[in-house]
Amino acid sequence: MNATELLANTLSADAHTRQDATQKLENASQENYPAYMLMLSSELVNEGSQPHVRNAAGLALKNALTARDITRSQEAATRWLSLDVNSRGKVKQDSLNALSSTTGKVGTVAAQVVAAIATVELPQNQWMEVIEILLGFVNNTANAPNTGLRVATLQAIGFLCESIKPDILAARSNEILTAVIHGARKEEPVAEVQRAAITALYNSLEFVRENFDREGERNYIMQVVCEATQNQDSQVQVGAFECLVKIMTLYYDKMSFYMERALFGLTVMGMKHTEDTIALQAIEFWSTVCEIEAELAWELSEATEYGEVPENESKFFAKIALPEIVPVLLLLLTRQEEDADEEEWNVSMAAGTCLGLLATAVADTIVPAVIPFIEANIRAQDWHQREAAVMSFGSILDGPDPAVLTPLVNQALPILIDMMTDGMANVKDTVSWTLGRICDLLVGTIKPDVHLHPLISACVNGLADNPRIATNCCWALINLADQMAYTEDGLPQVPSPLAPYYEGIIQALLSSTETATNEGNYRTAAYQAITSYVSHATPESISVVQNTTVAIIQRMEHLISVQNQILGVDDRNNWNDLQSNFCSVLISAIRTLEKGIQPLADRIMTALLQLIQAAGKTSTVLEDAFLVVGSLAAALEQGFTPYMQAFLPFLAPALKAHEDTQLCTVAVGVIGDLSRALGEESTQYAEPFMTVLLENLQSEVLNRNVKIPILSCFGDIALAIGAAFEPYLQTTMGVLRQAGAVQPNPLDTDLVDYVTQLREGILEAYTGIVAGLKNTEKVTLLLAYVPNILELIQRCLADTEKTDAVHKASIGLIGDLADTFPEGQIKQYLLAEWISAELRMKQRASGEVRKTIRWTREVVKRATA
Repeated sequence: MNATELLANTLSADAHTRQDATQKLENASQENYPAYMLMLSSELVNEGSQPHVRNAAGLALKNALTARDITRSQEAATRWLSLDVNSRGKVKQDSLNALSSTTGKVGTVAAQVVAAIATVELPQNQWMEVIEILLGFVNNTANAPNTGLRVATLQAIGFLCESIKPDILAARSNEILTAVIHGARKEEPVAEVQRAAITALYNSLEFVRENFDREGERNYIMQVVCEATQNQDSQVQVGAFECLVKIMTLYYDKMSFYMERALFGLTVMGMKHTEDTIALQAIEFWSTVCEIEAELAWELSEATEYGEVPENESKFFAKIALPEIVPVLLLLLTRQEEDADEEEWNVSMAAGTCLGLLATAVADTIVPAVIPFIEANIRAQDWHQREAAVMSFGSILDGPDPAVLTPLVNQALPILIDMMTDGMANVKDTVSWTLGRICDLLVGTIKPDVHLHPLISACVNGLADNPRIATNCCWALINLADQMAYTEDGLPQVPSPLAPYYEGIIQALLSSTETATNEGNYRTAAYQAITSYVSHATPESISVVQNTTVAIIQRMEHLISVQNQILGVDDRNNWNDLQSNFCSVLISAIRTLEKGIQPLADRIMTALLQLIQAAGKTSTVLEDAFLVVGSLAAALEQGFTPYMQAFLPFLAPALKAHEDTQLCTVAVGVIGDLSRALGEESTQYAEPFMTVLLENLQSEVLNRNVKIPILSCFGDIALAIGAAFEPYLQTTMGVLRQAGAVQPNPLDTDLVDYVTQLREGILEAYTGIVAGLKNTEKVTLLLAYVPNILELIQRCLADTEKTDAVHKASIGLIGDLADTFPEGQIKQYLLAEWISAELRMKQRASGEVRKTIRWTREVVKRATA
């Protein structure tokens, strides 16, 4: 089969033909990479070939040069760079030549290939002339009639700017910007060129920072973009508004002049545009402004708290524009469609989101601007106006001072509850969402003796409505349980105001879950609500929790008994979802009932072991089942011992499932749960546990993130078995020291995050080991490791980016060491200047850290006296 036929077959409607062709191309790539790349580039540039075949060749070329997965992308780059210079030169030339193709979308595909090659080569200081070549194509007046070449070249520049690090192109930013701006000007006669240019400008905005710093150049860029928002071509207008959104994100501090002169007017006009794509981008502009200004307000309050000056100051654009933009947003809220797809972003949704962000940015100022609209429309005949009134009320609940909103919510609650019987589903949907927001954000406004009964009745009745409304009602009930569980001081509220309603709510939720489908995820939402009520149950509702637990166990047992009747993938997914939901409820029930779960323990463990067998390799169900086991062990403590022999054979395969990160992580966590629960009785299991954990640390396949909980788990085992940890001490301390020596590259944010979590895991391990050996005859074994432990602590505390968790654990571990050796055995280490410096009270430390510092200072003083 020749290359043309093979490439055509990769686009076949027949799946078998398509897969066969794709596999043959992959084989060709592996067997003779140079020939494969040359074959594709020849096909791409071949004007005699069919457009769809040329496109397929270009896409195959691009896919051979780059991939979404970083590892595969690096492999592809290495492979390309190892190709001989002549072959690479031929592929590059073919790709550049294909930019001028007059056929179909070949030029666009060629642009992707050129950008992919440049993205690989430019960071290696190779093919530096490509920018020159591309700029030549755009700027050469002889190419003016060749629209295809100019469009494809601008696309190539845009793709390149999008995919490469800004600093690599910074040296050429002037020339690139000049070429791109030239194509985006209103004087450019060809709309296609303007579209490509405005997209390229959008992608280049990050690395033209220096140009934005220069007022003259900035003025010209802003003029071209602002003019483009008035272009005849709607796609150019959309692209121009997208540029304004990104410019605001990147250069907010330089926007005052342009906001006053043009942007206020242009964006308000854009929001009113009849073309939805344009209106959406104009709304997005104001959503972005509000997000930035809400963040700046937060930074200001943080800086004020510490007596500092914030790095950036708000220009209060949202507050200034409020009288102009609120009326437009409120009008757009009434542009809903009755059968709108909730997955499809529309103008009405965007306006609601923007109004919510505006409330967080301008706080109390939003209230008088919106209330007249709500009052005028809440009882309107037209459902569009009623729904818009409710949406606007729900949108402004987060931002203003609760004291300002409380009287309004008190006034509105009876009306909203009454509207849960509205004849229009869209209105009920928004009402149920708004009630959920009130339960979440302003639960203090709900008076138990006035509002609670009608509110709960409305939400319970809503469970029988359509899936969207039912899901919102579940969310409202969850928020009610979560927020009413505590007093304003954060203490548990006993008795709970919800106690009289517990049985009715949970019964209604259980009834609503007796359905064959999970449309809109409402069944899962109902189980989440049951979980929430079970979690927050106070003593007077314990019998309801016990009955709920029995009902869930019965459902689990029934589902296990019918698993042989599962026919297709949908049935299997349904089965898995339900079992996961049951597990979530059981975990909450066990935590609430604690030792009171004992009478049901046999039945729960029997069901769980059957579930683990039935789940096979469905890791999500296995994870959930293991989490229930861990909770049960924590509740029963040594009472869990009778189940160990039956359970351990199921735990072992999960610990060895190195390719399944999540399952392996959960299994490691269960070892920690079992060790903590069984205490000294877990000594008999310590050797197999330690063996498998150490093997996992050495695995090449296991994701590095699983290694963090493994280190913490060493601490759990040591704490549980005390002096019996001696056989594993040397190996464990060696592993911990090695892990503690990892230093991240500050520019690699992923690695920085990983090392932070790694250090937290190591500190937890050390803490467990020190606490486990303290007050035992083996405590002196620790003395040899004190310098290594303190070395890590010093490194952690010296990190200016350390988290509160690492800070607290580090200080706490110093205190643990001092408390373990109070007779001056490690006095010389504890008197080190860096420890004294850390134990002086830090103003910037959180309350929890300051508390730990105080305790550590006291024990260090005693241990060094």
